[in-house]
Amino acid sequence: MKRQTLILSALMLTPLLQAQKKDFSYSFYGFIRNDMFYNSRANNAAVEGTFYLYPMDKKLDSNGEDLNAQSNTGFYSFTTRLGINIKGPMIGSAQTSGKIETDFGGFSSSCTLLRIRQAYFKLDWQNSSLTIGQTWHPLAGSVTPSLLCISQGAPFQPFNREPQFRYQYNLKGIELTAAALWQLQYISNGPNGKSLDYMKNNCLPEFYVGADILSIKDWRLGAGVHTISLKPRLASEWEGKTYKVNEHIRAFSYEAHLKYSHKDFTFAAKSLLASCLDYTSMLSGYGISSINKQNGKQKYVPFRHSTSWIDLTYGSKWKSGLFLGFTKNLGTNHSLASSTTYGNSLNIDKLCMCVFSFSYNLPHWSTGIEFTPTKVWYGENNLENGKVINTHAVTNQRIALTALYIF
Repeated sequence: MKRQTLILSALMLTPLLQAQKKDFSYSFYGFIRNDMFYNSRANNAAVEGTFYLYPMDKKLDSNGEDLNAQSNTGFYSFTTRLGINIKGPMIGSAQTSGKIETDFGGFSSSCTLLRIRQAYFKLDWQNSSLTIGQTWHPLAGSVTPSLLCISQGAPFQPFNREPQFRYQYNLKGIELTAAALWQLQYISNGPNGKSLDYMKNNCLPEFYVGADILSIKDWRLGAGVHTISLKPRLASEWEGKTYKVNEHIRAFSYEAHLKYSHKDFTFAAKSLLASCLDYTSMLSGYGISSINKQNGKQKYVPFRHSTSWIDLTYGSKWKSGLFLGFTKNLGTNHSLASSTTYGNSLNIDKLCMCVFSFSYNLPHWSTGIEFTPTKVWYGENNLENGKVINTHAVTNQRIALTALYIF
């Protein structure tokens, strides 16, 4: 009886499986990747040091020796990637498609964990498209540096993937973009550390609007505006009592980008005036501008950072590149009521980085080397304007080797 039931179930499921496959096509892609690196000192670097950002500040022991002046190395393969592109049937006049992409960079107690990088479906019409699901943040955009390292220009270039609704419309060579986004893997800092609650409790997504000019031969020019609203706290602990509070911070960021590509030469650049973009791996965040003496309720003010990068590459089989990045802390437009801040390294006055790269590329193979000197000026925040004063510099020299088998 059990065998007959299994046979009957298989016969019933067969037409359903065939119907599901009808008008669908699938293509796999990805790579096996190995990264080896050397640093001359300790750094802020995620994913076990492969996602490099910038060197840490001095940390002096009792004898005045810098504990962070310690070289380190690593060799890892967990950024190996696998993805599936899906093309589906038409829905009216819209072509359907989707993508699922994963790697092993989600860390757990077992060292590495399979994680979702991208997971979305898309509707494409003649002049427009709608994307629903997790993919790259629009601030990352279509203009990104061409680097070997997985950080791809961070902390100068926004690095973030989020669930979103993104609508794009092409109007005579001008591509218009509007998006609403929700945090998931990359989350904001606040009074309780990194948490999704600051956005969830505020009940509003992030918003982005932008435009790109595509009609000029070999060029792409564009700009965009982004806003985020957070609710840092629900309650205030003040003088031994607890008070319910309704606190908010809203911040705006602005970006402009360009790219020129001709034969084997590419020039790309981006500039941002960034506020509260710490969850995109950038230097950013906010501070406290006032404290109510009756109940401890706080008002907040975002830090502003001017960030720019340029990237030049030449070649195809033998490829060389130069990346330059610079970030400056512009402080706040209101005085600070406390030295407490929330974000990424708001005690950095400025940060500059150069990346010299060289790679050898074949249709399914790529190997290369990068040399990255980075200099950071640390200090302390002036409560009058949030700017960093009394600075001192630290430097890191990084050498990274990368090898990929691409399929």
